[in-house]
Formats: sequence, C-alpha cells, structure tokens
Amino acid sequence: MLGLASITLANGEEDPLSSIRGKVTTADGLAAPYVTIQVSGTKKGAVTDEKGEFIIRRLNPGTYTLHISLVGFETIDKEVSTQAGQTAKVDFTLQLNDKQLQEIVISGHRNKLATASSDYVNKMPLRNLENPQAYTTVTKELMQEQVVLTVDDAMRNVPGLSRMWEATGRSGDGGSFYSLRGFITQSYLRNGVAGNVSNTIDVANLERVEVLKGPSATLFGNALTSYGGLINRVTKKPYDHFGGEVAYTGGSYGLNRLSADVNVPLDQEKKVLLRLNTAYSSEGSFQDNGFARSFVLAPSVSYKVDDKLSFLLDAEFYHGNNTGLRVFFFPWGLTVKDLGVDRADKLNIDYKRSYANDDLYQTSRNANFFGQMNYRFSDKWSSQTNFTVTNSYSDGPSPYFYLLAGNTSISRNDQFTDNSTDQVIEIQQNFNGDFQLGSLRNRFVGGLDFMYHNSDQIFGGGTFDTVDVTKPIPNYREFNRVNLDKLYQNGGNVFPYLSIYKANTYSAYVSDVLNLTDNLMVLAALRLDHYAYHGSYDPTTGQIGIFDPTTNATSGLPFTQTQLAPKFGIVYQPIKDNISLFANYQSGFTNKAPDPVTGTVFTPEKANQMEAGVKLDLFDGKLSSTLSYYDIKVKDIVRPGGAPNSYIQDGTQFSRGIEAEVIASPIRGMNIVAGFSYNDSKLEKVADKNVEGRRPNTANSPYVANLWISYRIPTGAVKGLGFGFGGNYASDNKIINDAALGVFTLPAYTLVNASLFYDQPKFRISAKVDNIGNEKYWIGYTTVNPQKLRSFAASVALKF
Repeated sequence: MLGLASITLANGEEDPLSSIRGKVTTADGLAAPYVTIQVSGTKKGAVTDEKGEFIIRRLNPGTYTLHISLVGFETIDKEVSTQAGQTAKVDFTLQLNDKQLQEIVISGHRNKLATASSDYVNKMPLRNLENPQAYTTVTKELMQEQVVLTVDDAMRNVPGLSRMWEATGRSGDGGSFYSLRGFITQSYLRNGVAGNVSNTIDVANLERVEVLKGPSATLFGNALTSYGGLINRVTKKPYDHFGGEVAYTGGSYGLNRLSADVNVPLDQEKKVLLRLNTAYSSEGSFQDNGFARSFVLAPSVSYKVDDKLSFLLDAEFYHGNNTGLRVFFFPWGLTVKDLGVDRADKLNIDYKRSYANDDLYQTSRNANFFGQMNYRFSDKWSSQTNFTVTNSYSDGPSPYFYLLAGNTSISRNDQFTDNSTDQVIEIQQNFNGDFQLGSLRNRFVGGLDFMYHNSDQIFGGGTFDTVDVTKPIPNYREFNRVNLDKLYQNGGNVFPYLSIYKANTYSAYVSDVLNLTDNLMVLAALRLDHYAYHGSYDPTTGQIGIFDPTTNATSGLPFTQTQLAPKFGIVYQPIKDNISLFANYQSGFTNKAPDPVTGTVFTPEKANQMEAGVKLDLFDGKLSSTLSYYDIKVKDIVRPGGAPNSYIQDGTQFSRGIEAEVIASPIRGMNIVAGFSYNDSKLEKVADKNVEGRRPNTANSPYVANLWISYRIPTGAVKGLGFGFGGNYASDNKIINDAALGVFTLPAYTLVNASLFYDQPKFRISAKVDNIGNEKYWIGYTTVNPQKLRSFAASVALKF
C-alpha cells in the first residue's frame, strides 16, 4: 500500500488532467440527489449521489462552465477553472425548499424505489452499473408504501430470497433465517460491519436494506456472510436541521406500535448533530396463544470537526419477549411413510392452535455500540476507522413439537437458553483511494479487520408430554411455565448443551476497480483470513477443549486456520451509464467448529461462484433492471452425520440459477418492483447415497417471485394519494428429501398484499392488508412452520 501510495503521489505531480468536485444542496441545506451537472460545450458531466455530491474527472486544464437546468428551477451556470493534477471545488445551491425539490425529483428524475449507487457493497462509492456483482436494495420509500414494520416484511421485495425461519431471539442469532441462492443467511451486518440483532428486526432506524448476492467473503469475511450472499442494514444518519416524525400503527391480532424519529443540531455551527429513533411494538398471534413485544432505541451522534475529520457514534438497544417459533420437527429416523402423509396441508395439527401456554416466553436483549472516524487526506485518499461491539442475551423457554408416526399425535418439547450471552467485537480500518495511474483511473480500498467472538451460551430442554391432536386435549394448558419448571427440577433436562468458546479472526484485504477505458472496468480483490479457535470451556473442569455432551467432558485442542479469498470482476458498458454487461468470480469459506461428539477438526468449507449478467439504467433512471446467471460450487460440506448432534465432512453442493429484477416508473406516479428467480441445488459426491443428486432441504423453493405495483396521484386536489398491490409466490419446498426417509413437501403458495396511503409534507396516513386471500401456508427447513393468516394494519405519522 505504501508503494502504491508513493507511485500515486509521484504520478499525481505529473498528471496532465484535472477534476471538478462539488455538492448540490437546497436552500435549507439538504443534499440534492440525482441532479445532473453538465460541462457546457462538452459531453462531460455527472449526476449527484444520495449525499448531493459529484465529481467530474479527466478534464484538460482550463476554464469551464457548469450548467444545471431542471424543470421548476432557475437555470444555474457557474464558471470554474482547473489546473493540471488538481481538483477544483464548486458547490451549487438550489433556491427551492425541500418539499418542492422532492416533488420535482420524484416525478421528473430517478425512480425513488431504486438506488443508483452504494458506499457499502464494495466498501467504496461505486455506481450499480460499475459493480460486477448483483445486489438488491429495498429503499425507505418502498417500505413506507408497503407499511413495512420489520426487516422480514422488507425482504419480500428481494428476488430469490425467502424466509425459512422466524427470528429465534437467541443470543448470537441475526434475526430471521432466509434462503438465498440455495443457502441459509441472516442479517449480521449493519453499515458494512458486525451488527446482529437476535429478535425480529424493527425498521425504525433503517434508511434501506442491501442484499448482496453470492459468496462475499473477500470484503466481508466468512463469519457475517453465507455462500448465497449477505444482508446489510443501512441506518439513518443525522442531518443538519431540526426535523422528524412520530407515528402510530394499529392492526390485527392486537398490533400496537408507536415510533419516533427526531433529528436536532446540538450547536449553532451545526457540527454536532443528534438523531434518535425509537419504537415500541406489541402483537398477539393468529393462533390461540402467543405474543411478541419489542422495544428499540437507536441514538446516533455525528461530529464534523472540519472538512477533513468527522466522527459518527451509534448505539442500538433492543429488548424483546416472545413465545417462540411454534415449529414442528421430524424425530430422528422417522420416515415419511411412517408419518402417514407427505405434505403439510395433510397434517392433522390444527393450524390455529399453539399447543402451548402464553407464559412460555423467552426474553432477549441486544446492546450494540458503533463508532466511526472518517478522515480525508486529500481529494484522492481517505481513511475510515470502524469499531463495533455487539452484545446479545437470551433467557427462557422456547416450545417446539415433534410430528409422530401415524399423523395423530405430537410431542410437546422445550429447548431453553439459560442467561446466555454472545459478544462480537470488530475493529476495521479502511483506506480508500480514487486516483490516476497514467491515464487509468483506480478506485482502491485496502483494509485490516480484527474480530473477536465470545460465546457463553447454555442450552437445555426436555420432552413434556405427548398429545393426540385428533381428539380433545384435557391437559392442553398444562404445557406451561410452572409445570415445565417442575419437569426440570425432577431431572427432566435430558439434553444440556454448552456453547462456550472464544475465537479471533485476523484479516487483511485489498480491492481495486481499474478503468481500462471509460466503458471497460476490471475489479481484482483478495482477502487473507486467519482464524484462531480457542476451544470450548468446560465449567466443571475449568478446561479448554471440545465439549462432548455424551461424557460431559472436554477433548481436543484449540486450532487455527488460514484462508485466501479472491474476487475478480469485469464490467463493459456498450452504452455508457445506461447498459452494463458484467461477470464475476467470487469466493467464500466457512471456518467450521469441531464435531461436538467426536472432536473431529474440519477443514474450512470453500465456495466459488461464476456469475454473468446485464444491468440497465434507462430513461433517466425510470427503468432499472438486473438479469444474471450464477453457478456456485461448495466443497468440503459439513453436514449432519449418522448420529444425533454429530457431523461429517464430505461431498459438494452445486447451486445454479437465474435472477431477474425490474424497478420501473413507466408513467408519472406509477412504480413497479418485480423479481423472479430459479435455483437448482444438488448434493453430489457425498458418502450418503440417500441424498446423492437431491436438492438439499436447506435450499427452499426452486421458484420464487415477487411483484409490487403502486400509483401515487402526482397533481390535483388529492395529490399524494396512492395505492399499491402485489404479492409473493414460492413453489413446493421439499424439507425432507431422502431416498430412505422419503419426501415431505411444504406446498407452494401465493400471497397477495395491498396498501393505501396519503402522503403530505406534514403528515402521512396509510393502511395495508397482508395475505388478502387468508391462505394457509408454511415455511421451514427440516421443519413445518405455520404462518400468519390475513392481517390488517393502519398507520398515522406526523412530520415536523
């Protein structure tokens, strides 16, 4: 890096070209995104990003006139002079207030449901058309249209992604479990660094959600990503004037939610800014028992020391109580033939019964802290230092059930956590450069990353009883907290399990996007990752090693693993800034903990992806689209072995498919968000021939589709009144797919949703209906999870 910097500095002195950098704001100081700045008399120009910033490069030294002309604005022309090897600065102020600007930008420029660029996807500012990786962004505007309250609801808009498990609330988890490109993933990332939340994640402090497709370990490591991709939550940031909103939402099943978003400058110079987001939510269940309550408080403070140095401090405090997942498992070795049915809709279990009492609930908490320091050395080089600490806690029962042979009975069981905690500390240092080497533009990021993981989790549980679901159940309400405590006091805790260990990960990475021409770019990146697992701690002996639950002892030794993760990409734009052809090679890996029964140490799983596709950004941003084909191969898969709680490492999983996404605004006021995906996953070269060549039960439905169409009246007396309509489709999901055990299917489903909203500068009224058809449907991987029936919610927000 030092050598590269010295070459860059030396070259900068001889650079015959120049640049112009600036920012466009409104009269009240707000950033003006997606505004076009044209260099008069040339084809050069730029479009401002979401921060209102722009840069025009590769100009010969001289004097230029920059021109802005928009409907509803006065034409602006500014003259600026440039010198060889230097960057001139110029800012524009639009003499309109924020309300007028937003109306013009929405109707006359980019579709606000699409984003043109991201600072996080490649850890550098990069437009979507310049990025050789497919990703999807769910914007705040789309979430408002759909009256989205949780990340789960927001994920309905991501092609190829579907939920498989609800959030467990257990320490260390990252909210709900999703399937993406045939692999399980969770939301562990917040603003590009560690930030897991264990329970259902509220959108109170979210600006948008980014879903990166494919293995992304090169820039984000293996602990926070999966082979299918990753979910990154981008949070709201403080801004330089007073504002915000207060909202209330009420609806079906006792839904009550109160939220607030308040922003205020803390000094006259507006260098210290505070933004506070908070929400309290309480909801019952569509079943006879069950509830979920949550509270989130997310303060954020920014401090701009000067034009070069700034700080951002954040925190997230989550507290939740929930009555568990209500999931149905298959006992070890039970065949589909012995069960008697092969589909969820043929089970005798009552869809609207919980089979457990309300007092069997779990408490979960998160206390997460984030610090960021940004420093700009020059117009070409900057530094970003991130420090994060995430602390999660869970305690209490979590009921679940086993489906038993004959399809007449279930067993009622519990797996609790006992004051379990999980902590992740991450320290990350990034250096970003945007510079010329000769005539070639480079956008560079180099980073160092340290992650510390301290797991102190205690699990246990037992079987309470067996009930016949085809008959009245006299002891239905006896599966409660008092009786469960008695069970454990009498020795009913039959499977205690400890997850107590510490691990460190040390990483270094570099990535460079090189412009061979204005239309042709290549990307090369590499990560070096060193993992040090310090073994499990046995409190009965005080020893470090691998905990064996069969002997309640420890064995094995701590171990280390070192892994390289490369990434390559190419982008060619046959029509610059409109059409992009891209391809990539991406890699991922997973450090696997030793087998808890045998102590066997596994080598890291390794994943490689080849992907190619096309991206469109046409008609001044009114049409954005991505179409891609991917092929993922994962070697050295670790999967369940021949005995309960044991694992073996063998075989390969292939995952291939196509994904298509369209975000369009065909006429003024109308928006369309649509997606489709097909995934073909197979296990091959495995020792267990019963699963050879079959789709893994973690891959979910092969066909998934989403659609949302909305229309907002742009003019007239009811300007701002709008409605939306859409839904989701998922094909059959084989949660058991084994030659010996048989095939058990969760049936395909189609959900239809709708919303109505009236958005004004001082208030917003909205309502939604989810699952209009009141369809019974199930999700799960290896499990059967009944889902919510028809629900209604209405919201009122006051803006200030």
